[in-house]
Amino acid sequence: MSSKIDKNAIVSKTAKLGAGVTVGPYAIIGPDAEIGEGSCLDAFVQVLGNTKIGKNCRIFSHSVLGNPPQDLKYKGERSFLVVGDGNIIREFVTMNLGTEKDSKTIIGSNNLIMAYSHIAHDCIIGNNNVLANCATLAGHVTIEDKVTIGGLVAVHQFCRLGTLSIIGGCSKVVQDVVPYSMSDGHPSVVCGLNLIGMKRANFSSETTRALRKAFKILFFDNHPLTKAKELVKKELPSTKELEYLLSFISSSQRGIGRK
Repeated sequence: MSSKIDKNAIVSKTAKLGAGVTVGPYAIIGPDAEIGEGSCLDAFVQVLGNTKIGKNCRIFSHSVLGNPPQDLKYKGERSFLVVGDGNIIREFVTMNLGTEKDSKTIIGSNNLIMAYSHIAHDCIIGNNNVLANCATLAGHVTIEDKVTIGGLVAVHQFCRLGTLSIIGGCSKVVQDVVPYSMSDGHPSVVCGLNLIGMKRANFSSETTRALRKAFKILFFDNHPLTKAKELVKKELPSTKELEYLLSFISSSQRGIGRK
């Protein structure tokens, strides 16, 4: 199956396009770009730099992928943007290359990234995430899997967002967001469990009850965090979800957003 390239698109002769790729009018595909089979790029999309896009992605008009990082340290080093399969990237999204030599900004698969969102240099995004309109990630942000970020959320550099967390619209995220949580505010803090997300992920009732008790101890009983972790380990049976939650908290470099 051959590619369909509009006559008004500008595609470098050295760009690599897989079978069945569609490129709309006035799109620009740079010399080091690679587009996986079945992907569709609408009008005015730009794919620049050392950018690799996976299979069956849909990229809407005026998005710019692989432009230089907005980082004063960047001096033109060879760096990369890697985008997985099955992503939906809506209008005016921007994704930057890494900053240092051979560094990468990495986007996983099956993500929905809504209009005007920005993913800065050296971010690592997992799979099955939703970034609502105007979600803004600073450099070196890590997002795990099945995370939902509300519209107009700004995430500080080096923050981590744990799996199955959800962040309310217009929040200011300056510390790590723990797995399975709902967070909101300025700055964003944990305000409860992401029960809907956990239900959709088929968490057992036993796991949900254990996490509910753990969240009460960790975030709502006013214990110092060190003591709260000890109480959780002492009072609750070990599960892989609970162990992961405690491991995430213990490994945090920026601290946890808690009241």
